Amino acid sequence: MRFRKPSLLILLHTLCICISCQVKENKSVSPGEAAPKSRESGMVWVPGGTFVMGTDEQDAYDHERPAHQVKIKGFWMDESEVTNEQFSKFVYATGYVTVAERKPRWEDIQKQSPPGTPAPPDSVMVPGALVFDPPGKPVMLNDYSQWWRWLPGTDWKHPDGPHSGLEGRMHFPVIHVAFEDAMAYCEWVGKRLPTEAEWEFASRGGAANQRYAWGNELKHNGRFMANTFQGSFPSHNTVEDGYERLAPVKSFPPNGYGLYDMIGNVWEWTSDWYNVDYFKQLARTPVSINPAGPARPYDPNEPYAIKRVSKGGSFLCADNYCVNYRPSARQGTAFDSGMSNLGFRCVKDVSVPQEQQADKNK
Repeated sequence: MRFRKPSLLILLHTLCICISCQVKENKSVSPGEAAPKSRESGMVWVPGGTFVMGTDEQDAYDHERPAHQVKIKGFWMDESEVTNEQFSKFVYATGYVTVAERKPRWEDIQKQSPPGTPAPPDSVMVPGALVFDPPGKPVMLNDYSQWWRWLPGTDWKHPDGPHSGLEGRMHFPVIHVAFEDAMAYCEWVGKRLPTEAEWEFASRGGAANQRYAWGNELKHNGRFMANTFQGSFPSHNTVEDGYERLAPVKSFPPNGYGLYDMIGNVWEWTSDWYNVDYFKQLARTPVSINPAGPARPYDPNEPYAIKRVSKGGSFLCADNYCVNYRPSARQGTAFDSGMSNLGFRCVKDVSVPQEQQADKNK
Protein backbone atom coordinates (compact mmCIF):
# COMPACT_ATOMS: atom_id res chain seq x y z
CA MET A 1 0.00 0.00 0.00
CA ARG A 2 1.33 3.47 -0.94
CA PHE A 3 0.70 6.30 1.50
CA ARG A 4 0.68 9.92 0.29
CA LYS A 5 1.53 13.09 2.15
CA PRO A 6 -0.87 15.94 1.38
CA SER A 7 -0.66 19.28 -0.31
CA LEU A 8 -2.52 22.06 1.47
CA LEU A 9 -5.62 21.44 -0.62
CA ILE A 10 -5.64 17.81 0.44
CA LEU A 11 -5.02 18.79 4.05
CA LEU A 12 -8.15 20.86 3.96
CA HIS A 13 -10.24 18.23 2.20
CA THR A 14 -8.90 14.73 2.79
CA LEU A 15 -6.36 14.97 5.66
CA CYS A 16 -4.12 12.26 4.21
CA ILE A 17 -0.42 11.55 4.80
CA CYS A 18 2.31 10.16 2.63
CA ILE A 19 4.44 7.39 4.02
CA SER A 20 6.74 5.08 2.14
CA CYS A 21 7.85 1.51 2.68
CA GLN A 22 10.29 -0.93 4.22
CA VAL A 23 13.73 -1.51 2.65
CA LYS A 24 17.13 -2.63 3.77
CA GLU A 25 20.20 -0.49 4.40
CA ASN A 26 22.69 0.11 1.63
CA LYS A 27 26.27 -0.96 1.00
CA SER A 28 29.67 0.63 1.41
CA VAL A 29 30.94 4.07 2.45
CA SER A 30 34.41 5.27 1.45
CA PRO A 31 36.64 7.51 3.60
CA GLY A 32 35.96 11.23 3.19
CA GLU A 33 37.65 14.55 3.85
CA ALA A 34 39.56 15.41 7.00
CA ALA A 35 37.77 17.74 9.40
CA PRO A 36 38.59 21.45 9.10
CA LYS A 37 40.62 22.87 11.97
CA SER A 38 37.98 25.41 13.00
CA ARG A 39 34.64 24.16 14.35
CA GLU A 40 31.08 25.32 13.75
CA SER A 41 29.17 25.71 17.01
CA GLY A 42 26.39 23.17 17.44
CA MET A 43 27.35 21.38 14.24
CA VAL A 44 29.12 18.13 13.38
CA TRP A 45 31.60 17.57 10.56
CA VAL A 46 30.41 15.02 8.01
CA PRO A 47 33.49 14.01 6.00
CA GLY A 48 31.74 13.03 2.79
CA GLY A 49 32.83 10.12 0.64
CA THR A 50 31.41 7.63 -1.86
CA PHE A 51 28.48 5.43 -0.86
CA VAL A 52 25.59 3.43 -2.25
CA MET A 53 22.34 5.39 -2.11
CA GLY A 54 18.93 3.79 -2.55
CA THR A 55 18.28 0.05 -2.56
CA ASP A 56 17.80 -2.96 -4.83
CA GLU A 57 15.69 -4.87 -2.32
CA GLN A 58 12.65 -6.46 -3.91
CA ASP A 59 10.11 -5.27 -1.33
CA ALA A 60 11.11 -1.62 -1.69
CA TYR A 61 9.03 0.91 -3.57
CA ASP A 62 10.26 1.90 -7.02
CA HIS A 63 11.14 5.41 -5.86
CA GLU A 64 13.89 3.89 -3.66
CA ARG A 65 15.39 1.87 -6.52
CA PRO A 66 17.87 1.26 -7.96
CA ALA A 67 20.88 1.44 -5.66
CA HIS A 68 23.45 3.81 -7.16
CA GLN A 69 26.89 5.21 -6.41
CA VAL A 70 27.06 8.77 -5.06
CA LYS A 71 30.05 10.87 -4.03
CA ILE A 72 29.47 13.59 -1.45
CA LYS A 73 31.72 16.50 -0.48
CA GLY A 74 32.28 17.10 3.24
CA PHE A 75 30.01 19.55 5.07
CA TRP A 76 28.88 20.69 8.51
CA MET A 77 25.50 19.53 9.83
CA ASP A 78 23.41 20.55 12.84
CA GLU A 79 23.94 17.92 15.52
CA SER A 80 20.19 17.76 16.15
CA GLU A 81 16.91 18.97 14.72
CA VAL A 82 16.26 22.71 15.00
CA THR A 83 14.54 23.22 18.34
CA ASN A 84 11.71 25.47 19.47
CA GLU A 85 14.27 27.54 21.36
CA GLN A 86 16.38 28.09 18.26
CA PHE A 87 13.39 28.80 16.03
CA SER A 88 11.91 31.25 18.55
CA LYS A 89 15.10 33.33 18.44
CA PHE A 90 14.73 33.55 14.67
CA VAL A 91 11.07 34.57 14.87
CA TYR A 92 11.61 37.14 17.60
CA ALA A 93 14.57 38.67 15.75
CA THR A 94 12.86 38.88 12.36
CA GLY A 95 9.11 38.93 13.01
CA TYR A 96 8.74 35.99 10.63
CA VAL A 97 5.25 34.47 10.30
CA THR A 98 5.12 30.80 9.37
CA VAL A 99 2.88 29.31 6.70
CA ALA A 100 0.69 27.65 9.34
CA GLU A 101 0.03 31.07 10.91
CA ARG A 102 -1.14 32.64 7.66
CA LYS A 103 -4.57 32.45 6.08
CA PRO A 104 -4.35 30.12 3.06
CA ARG A 105 -4.75 31.77 -0.33
CA TRP A 106 -6.81 30.07 -2.99
CA GLU A 107 -4.45 31.26 -5.75
CA ASP A 108 -1.63 29.33 -4.05
CA ILE A 109 -3.73 26.20 -3.52
CA GLN A 110 -5.01 26.35 -7.08
CA LYS A 111 -1.47 25.81 -8.39
CA GLN A 112 -1.55 22.29 -6.91
CA SER A 113 -5.11 21.49 -7.97
CA PRO A 114 -6.50 19.79 -11.08
CA PRO A 115 -8.10 22.21 -13.55
CA GLY A 116 -11.66 22.99 -12.61
CA THR A 117 -11.24 22.31 -8.89
CA PRO A 118 -13.64 24.55 -6.94
CA ALA A 119 -12.27 26.80 -4.23
CA PRO A 120 -12.67 25.47 -0.67
CA PRO A 121 -15.29 27.20 1.48
CA ASP A 122 -14.16 30.19 3.57
CA SER A 123 -14.84 28.18 6.71
CA VAL A 124 -11.76 26.03 6.09
CA MET A 125 -9.54 28.77 4.68
CA VAL A 126 -8.06 29.60 8.06
CA PRO A 127 -4.55 29.25 9.54
CA GLY A 128 -3.83 25.81 10.94
CA ALA A 129 -2.00 22.52 10.52
CA LEU A 130 -2.42 18.77 10.77
CA VAL A 131 -2.35 17.27 14.26
CA PHE A 132 -1.95 13.59 15.10
CA ASP A 133 -5.12 12.54 16.95
CA PRO A 134 -5.06 8.77 17.64
CA PRO A 135 -8.38 6.91 17.63
CA GLY A 136 -9.48 5.04 20.73
CA LYS A 137 -9.78 1.73 18.88
CA PRO A 138 -8.15 -0.12 15.96
CA VAL A 139 -9.06 1.28 12.55
CA MET A 140 -8.45 0.46 8.91
CA LEU A 141 -5.02 1.75 7.94
CA ASN A 142 -6.18 3.08 4.58
CA ASP A 143 -8.32 5.81 6.17
CA TYR A 144 -5.86 8.54 7.19
CA SER A 145 -8.56 10.83 8.55
CA GLN A 146 -8.94 8.37 11.45
CA TRP A 147 -5.77 9.75 13.03
CA TRP A 148 -5.00 13.07 11.33
CA ARG A 149 -7.06 16.17 12.06
CA TRP A 150 -6.87 19.61 10.49
CA LEU A 151 -6.92 21.91 13.51
CA PRO A 152 -7.25 25.68 13.08
CA GLY A 153 -4.95 27.72 15.30
CA THR A 154 -2.21 25.07 15.26
CA ASP A 155 1.33 26.24 14.49
CA TRP A 156 4.87 25.96 15.82
CA LYS A 157 3.97 28.01 18.95
CA HIS A 158 0.77 26.02 19.49
CA PRO A 159 1.85 22.50 18.47
CA ASP A 160 -1.19 20.62 19.79
CA GLY A 161 -3.81 23.24 18.94
CA PRO A 162 -4.67 26.86 19.82
CA HIS A 163 -4.76 26.23 23.59
CA SER A 164 -1.34 24.55 23.74
CA GLY A 165 2.04 26.22 24.12
CA LEU A 166 5.77 25.67 24.35
CA GLU A 167 6.15 25.44 28.11
CA GLY A 168 8.53 22.58 28.83
CA ARG A 169 9.09 22.05 25.08
CA MET A 170 11.88 24.48 24.22
CA HIS A 171 14.31 21.60 23.62
CA PHE A 172 11.86 19.67 21.46
CA PRO A 173 12.19 19.86 17.65
CA VAL A 174 10.17 22.65 16.09
CA ILE A 175 7.22 21.24 14.12
CA HIS A 176 4.48 22.54 11.83
CA VAL A 177 7.12 24.17 9.63
CA ALA A 178 6.56 24.31 5.88
CA PHE A 179 9.42 24.19 3.40
CA GLU A 180 9.69 27.95 3.07
CA ASP A 181 9.76 28.32 6.87
CA ALA A 182 12.76 26.00 7.06
CA MET A 183 14.46 27.83 4.20
CA ALA A 184 13.91 31.19 5.87
CA TYR A 185 15.46 29.98 9.12
CA CYS A 186 18.47 28.51 7.30
CA GLU A 187 19.07 31.79 5.48
CA TRP A 188 18.88 33.73 8.75
CA VAL A 189 21.56 31.57 10.39
CA GLY A 190 23.77 31.49 7.29
CA LYS A 191 23.16 27.84 6.49
CA ARG A 192 21.05 25.79 4.07
CA LEU A 193 18.94 22.64 3.94
CA PRO A 194 20.79 19.40 3.12
CA THR A 195 20.34 17.67 -0.19
CA GLU A 196 18.75 14.24 -0.01
CA ALA A 197 22.11 12.62 -0.79
CA GLU A 198 23.88 14.58 1.96
CA TRP A 199 21.17 13.70 4.44
CA GLU A 200 21.19 10.01 3.60
CA PHE A 201 24.99 9.83 3.74
CA ALA A 202 25.09 11.61 7.11
CA SER A 203 22.34 9.44 8.61
CA ARG A 204 24.45 6.31 8.25
CA GLY A 205 27.19 7.70 10.46
CA GLY A 206 29.92 6.03 8.38
CA ALA A 207 28.50 2.51 8.78
CA ALA A 208 27.96 0.08 5.91
CA ASN A 209 25.74 -2.92 5.18
CA GLN A 210 23.25 -2.14 7.94
CA ARG A 211 19.46 -2.12 7.77
CA TYR A 212 19.20 0.61 10.39
CA ALA A 213 21.54 3.46 11.22
CA TRP A 214 22.79 1.54 14.29
CA GLY A 215 22.90 -2.05 13.01
CA ASN A 216 20.69 -4.79 11.60
CA GLU A 217 18.32 -5.14 14.57
CA LEU A 218 15.67 -2.65 15.61
CA LYS A 219 17.04 -2.69 19.16
CA HIS A 220 20.72 -2.41 20.04
CA ASN A 221 21.64 -4.38 23.16
CA GLY A 222 17.94 -4.44 24.05
CA ARG A 223 17.56 -0.66 23.75
CA PHE A 224 15.53 1.37 21.27
CA MET A 225 17.82 3.72 19.37
CA ALA A 226 15.23 6.15 18.00
CA ASN A 227 11.83 7.60 18.83
CA THR A 228 9.34 5.44 16.92
CA PHE A 229 5.89 3.91 17.49
CA GLN A 230 5.63 0.58 19.33
CA GLY A 231 2.43 -1.40 19.57
CA SER A 232 -0.46 -1.23 17.12
CA PHE A 233 -0.52 1.96 15.06
CA PRO A 234 -2.40 4.27 15.34
CA SER A 235 -4.54 3.38 18.34
CA HIS A 236 -2.17 1.82 20.89
CA ASN A 237 1.38 2.94 21.58
CA THR A 238 3.09 0.81 24.22
CA VAL A 239 5.73 3.55 24.69
CA GLU A 240 8.56 1.02 25.08
CA ASP A 241 11.05 3.63 23.88
CA GLY A 242 9.92 6.02 26.63
CA TYR A 243 8.08 8.56 24.45
CA GLU A 244 4.48 8.53 23.31
CA ARG A 245 4.88 11.49 20.98
CA LEU A 246 7.84 13.80 20.36
CA ALA A 247 11.03 13.48 22.39
CA PRO A 248 13.45 16.26 23.33
CA VAL A 249 16.42 16.37 20.97
CA LYS A 250 19.38 14.18 21.96
CA SER A 251 17.18 11.74 23.88
CA PHE A 252 18.78 8.82 22.02
CA PRO A 253 22.44 8.01 21.28
CA PRO A 254 24.14 9.78 18.35
CA ASN A 255 25.30 7.97 15.24
CA GLY A 256 28.91 7.47 14.20
CA TYR A 257 29.31 11.09 13.13
CA GLY A 258 27.87 12.43 16.38
CA LEU A 259 24.49 13.35 14.85
CA TYR A 260 21.37 12.94 17.00
CA ASP A 261 17.87 11.94 15.91
CA MET A 262 18.62 11.41 12.24
CA ILE A 263 16.16 8.54 12.48
CA GLY A 264 12.72 8.89 14.09
CA ASN A 265 11.24 11.76 16.12
CA VAL A 266 10.39 13.98 13.12
CA TRP A 267 10.66 13.71 9.36
CA GLU A 268 13.22 16.24 8.10
CA TRP A 269 13.06 18.50 5.06
CA THR A 270 15.73 18.29 2.38
CA SER A 271 16.26 20.72 -0.50
CA ASP A 272 15.54 18.17 -3.28
CA TRP A 273 12.43 18.15 -5.38
CA TYR A 274 10.61 14.83 -5.05
CA ASN A 275 10.56 12.86 -8.29
CA VAL A 276 9.68 9.16 -8.21
CA ASP A 277 12.03 8.44 -11.14
CA TYR A 278 15.04 10.37 -9.87
CA PHE A 279 17.07 7.39 -8.70
CA LYS A 280 16.63 5.75 -12.10
CA GLN A 281 18.10 8.90 -13.64
CA LEU A 282 21.08 8.92 -11.27
CA ALA A 283 21.79 5.25 -11.91
CA ARG A 284 22.64 6.02 -15.54
CA THR A 285 25.89 7.62 -14.32
CA PRO A 286 28.62 5.41 -12.78
CA VAL A 287 29.07 7.85 -9.88
CA SER A 288 26.88 10.90 -9.26
CA ILE A 289 28.89 13.69 -7.65
CA ASN A 290 27.07 15.92 -5.15
CA PRO A 291 23.61 15.41 -6.70
CA ALA A 292 21.22 18.21 -5.83
CA GLY A 293 17.92 16.64 -6.86
CA PRO A 294 15.85 16.54 -10.04
CA ALA A 295 14.93 19.62 -12.08
CA ARG A 296 11.24 19.42 -11.14
CA PRO A 297 8.87 17.46 -8.86
CA TYR A 298 6.88 14.51 -10.11
CA ASP A 299 4.52 12.19 -8.27
CA PRO A 300 2.08 10.29 -10.51
CA ASN A 301 -0.22 9.71 -7.53
CA GLU A 302 -0.58 13.48 -7.06
CA PRO A 303 0.55 14.99 -10.37
CA TYR A 304 -0.30 18.57 -9.39
CA ALA A 305 1.34 18.52 -5.96
CA ILE A 306 4.60 20.41 -5.47
CA LYS A 307 6.75 18.19 -3.27
CA ARG A 308 10.19 18.12 -1.66
CA VAL A 309 11.91 15.04 -0.24
CA SER A 310 11.73 14.46 3.51
CA LYS A 311 13.80 11.82 5.27
CA GLY A 312 14.24 9.85 8.48
CA GLY A 313 10.78 8.77 9.59
CA SER A 314 9.15 9.99 12.79
CA PHE A 315 7.59 9.00 16.11
CA LEU A 316 4.65 7.66 14.10
CA CYS A 317 6.63 5.00 12.23
CA ALA A 318 5.49 1.54 13.34
CA ASP A 319 6.24 -1.95 12.08
CA ASN A 320 2.54 -2.66 11.48
CA TYR A 321 2.10 0.46 9.32
CA CYS A 322 5.47 1.50 7.89
CA VAL A 323 9.13 0.92 8.67
CA ASN A 324 10.57 4.29 7.75
CA TYR A 325 13.12 4.42 10.56
CA ARG A 326 15.92 3.63 8.11
CA PRO A 327 18.48 5.86 6.34
CA SER A 328 17.26 4.90 2.86
CA ALA A 329 13.57 5.66 3.49
CA ARG A 330 12.22 8.69 1.62
CA GLN A 331 8.94 10.37 0.85
CA GLY A 332 7.54 13.32 -1.04
CA THR A 333 6.12 16.07 1.17
CA ALA A 334 4.04 18.96 -0.15
CA PHE A 335 5.97 22.22 0.22
CA ASP A 336 3.15 23.88 2.17
CA SER A 337 2.66 21.10 4.74
CA GLY A 338 2.67 21.74 8.47
CA MET A 339 2.39 18.60 10.59
CA SER A 340 2.95 17.18 14.06
CA ASN A 341 5.86 15.04 12.87
CA LEU A 342 7.75 17.28 10.42
CA GLY A 343 10.84 19.35 11.24
CA PHE A 344 14.32 20.03 9.84
CA ARG A 345 18.01 20.64 10.46
CA CYS A 346 20.57 22.70 8.57
CA VAL A 347 23.95 22.16 6.94
CA LYS A 348 26.79 24.52 6.11
CA ASP A 349 29.48 24.36 3.46
CA VAL A 350 33.17 24.63 4.26
CA SER A 351 34.59 28.11 3.78
CA VAL A 352 37.64 28.62 1.55
CA PRO A 353 40.15 28.88 4.46
CA GLN A 354 38.65 25.71 5.97
CA GLU A 355 39.04 23.91 2.64
CA GLN A 356 42.69 24.88 2.56
CA GLN A 357 43.14 23.59 6.11
CA ALA A 358 41.37 20.33 5.23
CA ASP A 359 43.76 19.84 2.31
CA LYS A 360 46.72 20.33 4.67
CA ASN A 361 45.26 17.85 7.15
CA LYS A 362 45.05 15.21 4.42
